[in-house]
Amino acid sequence: MKVMIVQPIHENGVKVLKEAGFEVVYASSSDPQIVAQEIKEIDGVIVRTSPFTAHIIQNAPKLRVIARHGVGVDNVDLEEASKRGIYVVNTPNANALSVAEGTIMFILALAKRLKDMDRATREGNFKIRDEFSTIDIDGKVLGVVGLGSIGSLVAKKCQAAFSMRIIAYDPYVSKQKAQDLSVELVSLEELLERSDFVSIHVPLTSQTRNLIGEAQLRMMKQTAFIINMSRGPVWDEMAVLKALNQGWIKGAATDVFVDEPPPSDHPFFNCEKILLTPHNSALTQECVIRMAEGAAQGVIEVLTGREPQFPVNIELLKKYGKI
Repeated sequence: MKVMIVQPIHENGVKVLKEAGFEVVYASSSDPQIVAQEIKEIDGVIVRTSPFTAHIIQNAPKLRVIARHGVGVDNVDLEEASKRGIYVVNTPNANALSVAEGTIMFILALAKRLKDMDRATREGNFKIRDEFSTIDIDGKVLGVVGLGSIGSLVAKKCQAAFSMRIIAYDPYVSKQKAQDLSVELVSLEELLERSDFVSIHVPLTSQTRNLIGEAQLRMMKQTAFIINMSRGPVWDEMAVLKALNQGWIKGAATDVFVDEPPPSDHPFFNCEKILLTPHNSALTQECVIRMAEGAAQGVIEVLTGREPQFPVNIELLKKYGKI
């Protein structure tokens, strides 16, 4: 059986597939039109962030499993896959640690004005130290939007390391889980009003698209910071820019964009109040191995007739009578 790698993954994942007896082939391009042309004889596929469209799936008569190298599956057409009885699996435990660490990096960098202090020092502006403009994060209120594996780990680490008080908004989390984490569940409005730092960790769905817009940003403290570690469309980028430029909030950071890569004239690039990284928080040396091996294992499970450990479209497969 053949497994296609749409975008490069760590060689450890490829090794896992080959040792299990599968033939590994590589898409010549991640462009959906090219993938659709090359996928006809493929039984399983591993995809990272490139679009895996209905058109691709319709051109894959032998396809039985789509493994997402990561967590979010918003780039995969779940409906079309499910209609055709194709499992979609992901690696939910692989990147939580790395993204949580990236979140804490942003919290510290914003609080300590790391980018500003570095630039000023290099430019000979040593007097910036006398502005007394940095803050401690110990004891501050962290609002976690989305208390899944990443959000929960951020909460634990910020409590343990910095004695931060954690409040969270997540309509799908039980009170018991929140109690176990020593987290107070609140409404989104209350979270925005009370938090010194807001950190977003939700999947992109129809319910979370534009979850944070102008109305929500106006609820925040003028001294507060907001961090997006989920997906670009979860917040309104232009509303965030307006909030920063007009001083509704003090600063922001994001690892994700609506369009990736962002265009060269993206307005965030001219805003000094937002920290930017290229959607790489999960791409540490250790994490890419975990994701590659986990995605490979998901493919192997389905193609060898085993129950996959991390399926994401079980309910849709049931809906269409495929399982």
